[in-house]
Amino acid sequence: MRPIALSAILTGALGAALTTLAATAAQAEVPKVVVSIKPIHSLVASVMRGVGEPTLLVRGGASPHSYTLKPSDAKALSAADLVVWVGPDLEGFLEKPLQANAPKATRLTLMDQKGMTLLQAREGGAWEPHDHGHEGHGHKDHDHEGHAADHGDDHDELNSHIWLDPANARTIVTATAEALAAKDPADAETYRTNADRTLQALDALDAELKATLAPLKEKPFVVFHDAYQYFEARYDLSAVGSITVSPDRRPSAKRLSAIRTKIAGLNAACVFAEPQFEPTLVRTVVEGTKAKTGVLDPEGADLPEGEALYPTLMRNIATSLRVCLGA
Repeated sequence: MRPIALSAILTGALGAALTTLAATAAQAEVPKVVVSIKPIHSLVASVMRGVGEPTLLVRGGASPHSYTLKPSDAKALSAADLVVWVGPDLEGFLEKPLQANAPKATRLTLMDQKGMTLLQAREGGAWEPHDHGHEGHGHKDHDHEGHAADHGDDHDELNSHIWLDPANARTIVTATAEALAAKDPADAETYRTNADRTLQALDALDAELKATLAPLKEKPFVVFHDAYQYFEARYDLSAVGSITVSPDRRPSAKRLSAIRTKIAGLNAACVFAEPQFEPTLVRTVVEGTKAKTGVLDPEGADLPEGEALYPTLMRNIATSLRVCLGA
């Protein structure tokens, strides 16, 4: 009986080993995905649910405007099959590393995706009064070819905070699902099912935010930097200026004076800081005015990364606006 028992043991061990090898091989086929910032990572994680986890580069409260790549980031890029980023205007820190560390990885540049609504960047820190017809927002609903014809690869004149419009988030989800399906055909159905689920959730979120923000349409406010134009355009809000054009450069005394005049002249109800940047500038511009202060966060600096971040981020912006604007 011993030879029979030994044979059974060996057969069982071999079967277990083969099962482990098969599972390992299947796991190895899942694309290694690297994502630049937290809101985009949240949407990508939702598409990858049940298959794999994307790697996030800009963690915690760091800002893509001033981020410095770490050795661990370079290592993740070198192993990546797919890199998802907004584009060079937002994540300038990634331009050279993508060439040096991830030359073979597929790059999903979201600013270039067909169907993405793109808005022209506004010049100066004090804008003209809000145009409810949206002509002042400079809407451009591009297809990829039209975008390339109008702008080439130069996004300098476009606002890059595209994820703050749920309609753009839909485009991001769809483009991500198709990019993953092309890399990993075995899991294509899962990616597309996850994308459909995420799109339904985005539609519900959009309807919720429209109801929440409807009473705020006529209330002027000032933001720290021009990160919220897509949110404003989607929900017909009345931002009238930003403290700084570039968040990594301190605004001049002349600009701060112009913003203070704008706040007083338009009776702006609130001026918003951001958690990543110096709040004393906000206190400076509201001095001598009736404006209140609040905090808006376009990237989820204080939120844990993952699927839940995007809807939480959007609701937090809406709540901060509602509270500070007094509705």
